Amino acid sequence: MSDPRATRPGGRPLVEARGVHKSYGRTPVLRGVDLVVEAGSVCCLVGPSGSGKTTLLRCLDHLEKVDAGSIRVGDHLIGYAERGGKLHELSDRAVSRQRRSVGMVFQRFNLFPHMTAAQNITEAPVRVLRVPRAAARERASALLERVGLAGREDAYPSQLSGGQQQRVAIARALAMDPQVMLFDEPTSALDPELVGEVLAVMRDLADSGMTMVVVTHEMGFAREVGDDLVFVDGGLVVESGPPHQVLSDPREERTRAFLSRVL
Repeated sequence: MSDPRATRPGGRPLVEARGVHKSYGRTPVLRGVDLVVEAGSVCCLVGPSGSGKTTLLRCLDHLEKVDAGSIRVGDHLIGYAERGGKLHELSDRAVSRQRRSVGMVFQRFNLFPHMTAAQNITEAPVRVLRVPRAAARERASALLERVGLAGREDAYPSQLSGGQQQRVAIARALAMDPQVMLFDEPTSALDPELVGEVLAVMRDLADSGMTMVVVTHEMGFAREVGDDLVFVDGGLVVESGPPHQVLSDPREERTRAFLSRVL
């Protein structure tokens, strides 16, 4: 059996950001970020609030346009096409096609309140991928079972706990069969007793070989599940490496100062 964590054919990583800059007005948020994520690996982004972690994640999905640099996911140069040695910005429709390979899970679930769990999960496959509704419903049931919510197809978000809503959001992202899953602090909006049920689903995804980029403050999860830990501060990657090494013996003073406050 092939190793799901192996580098893609041709030696290129699944996710690659090079020299990414992003500013809002005159305020720089990302200042030349490089990030490499191998296929099947889990990359955890940590750092103080306002360091640029979420902005970087949103740039990976082209929810934010970069000012300079480039981002590749799989075979796609996100947001652009390269022709004749020049980059040409893609149409919104073409960008939407690229996004099919990227699943995004937000802090606040972002479920449609007027739709059941199954309807939230089937909406994109039916409308975007043209999957027959019956097949999409069957897939939704299987995904709900995978995230521990078997039998809750007809429950509305208001009838679910925060942890259950977040698990529906994960199932919704998986319904598009993404190559990579992006998580933006997926447990930060949850009561402490609900955090574990979401992290358990994410551990299962990691064990299955899903490529994941996770913005998180859950250092235990990063240590146990992550293949790479990337510390971001001031819009820069300050330090990166295996989680046990970065957490136990950080090289940079800024990393040590941050970890002394959160560990």
